[in-house]
Amino acid sequence: AESVSIFEDLGIQQAPQSTLNSYLEKLLYLLTGNFAKRGAMNIHSNFASLGGASSGSSGGSGGGRTTPVTGQRIITGLVPCTAIPNEILTDHPDRLRAMIVESANPVHSLPDSPRMREALDALEFVVVIDVAFTETARHADYVLPAASQFEKWEMTFFNLEFPRNVAHLRRPVLRPLSGTLPEPEIHSRILRELGAYTDEDLADLKAAAAQGRTAFTDAFLQSLSTQPKLAPLLAAVLYETLGPTLGEGNEAAAAIWGLSQLCALNQPESVRRAGFANGDELFDALFTGTAVTFSVDDYTETWTRMATEDRRVRLAIPELLEELSSLPSAALQVAAVRTEFPFILSAGERRSSTANTIYRDPTWRKADVEGALRICPEDAAALGLVEGSVARVVTKRGSVTARVSCTDTIQQGHISLPNGLGLRAETPAGPPGPGAAPNELTSSEDCDWFAGTPWHKHVPARVEVAT
Repeated sequence: AESVSIFEDLGIQQAPQSTLNSYLEKLLYLLTGNFAKRGAMNIHSNFASLGGASSGSSGGSGGGRTTPVTGQRIITGLVPCTAIPNEILTDHPDRLRAMIVESANPVHSLPDSPRMREALDALEFVVVIDVAFTETARHADYVLPAASQFEKWEMTFFNLEFPRNVAHLRRPVLRPLSGTLPEPEIHSRILRELGAYTDEDLADLKAAAAQGRTAFTDAFLQSLSTQPKLAPLLAAVLYETLGPTLGEGNEAAAAIWGLSQLCALNQPESVRRAGFANGDELFDALFTGTAVTFSVDDYTETWTRMATEDRRVRLAIPELLEELSSLPSAALQVAAVRTEFPFILSAGERRSSTANTIYRDPTWRKADVEGALRICPEDAAALGLVEGSVARVVTKRGSVTARVSCTDTIQQGHISLPNGLGLRAETPAGPPGPGAAPNELTSSEDCDWFAGTPWHKHVPARVEVAT
């Protein structure tokens, strides 16, 4: 073939052997020589790193770091979501005792909702920062309301294009609701209350910012060596020092100035090919509010982004090769489970009528309002189910009811429920909304042994006629 393109998605990423699946998928193009060349797989640039990994790096296993209670690998700086309840619900002296949850809804969106609720209630202190009163917010000691993405500076970092990669810093288009704040302001206030820094700590930076960008850059770099305590807090420091020079309401964009410097520093040739001599020029282009091509790559850049010392790919991963050899016995274990639970449930299928839980009002959904259980006609008939009837889905963790939709897009032995359903109204005692919350059915025990990835797309289940 003249070209090869491989894209993996949640079907194999959230199922048994998920890490092995990702490994084998990469071996497909590596062993066939379809890497680091035109028409093949390449490593794209990053405007900003998500987690602890950079382009070409897995982030390792957190430098050997593990979680304090269960010893799970911390990969790219992230604790596996399936480990969180077990890191809390214990008398271990190093257990998690407090949590800040920002723009996330773990009670609804992470596996094993019953156990996640129990875990949050066991914490000594929980703060939720979000635009909505979510299922998780109900278990918080404090809820700090944030402005929505249309009311503040906003940017996403899923910049995956190659060889030309694009970023877009979006300006606010609406005034924030009364009583809400953008997250940078919330963070800044929390840090000051905690004593993380004072006006005196920031005085030199503020004075330099008033003199212009060049003076500020020099002072900023100097502060990293003279005040190392500020290094982990750079986004907030930039917000308070450089931010006011960008104009009222634009302070939050200052953090992107910092990321622009890192982008130009870490990928200088790619950024220069895109037309920017340095991070300042890149930031100024982004600050206009239009999408910007921030990097243009040669195919040789893929090799320079390899994080290994010799820029070579480590093809053999002993732990995963061992797992590969054990697949026949793993298949026998799956067969034993299917005696009690003959269906495989995809818990949280993306559909045109679903969204993440930030959309709280169910009236936006014009189709599939109740979030139907999808099942093939043959399986439905065998169970005595018809289009529109109500079925009960049972797993080892729980059960829900859902209206049936017969479709030939589902294979025999498989069923699916959509994501984002079963939300509660935004009042402390609000009733459940339409549809089933899929993570009432999932278990945090069912996860990848290596990375802790949940098996949302492979939940053993049985289906019954609801009575």
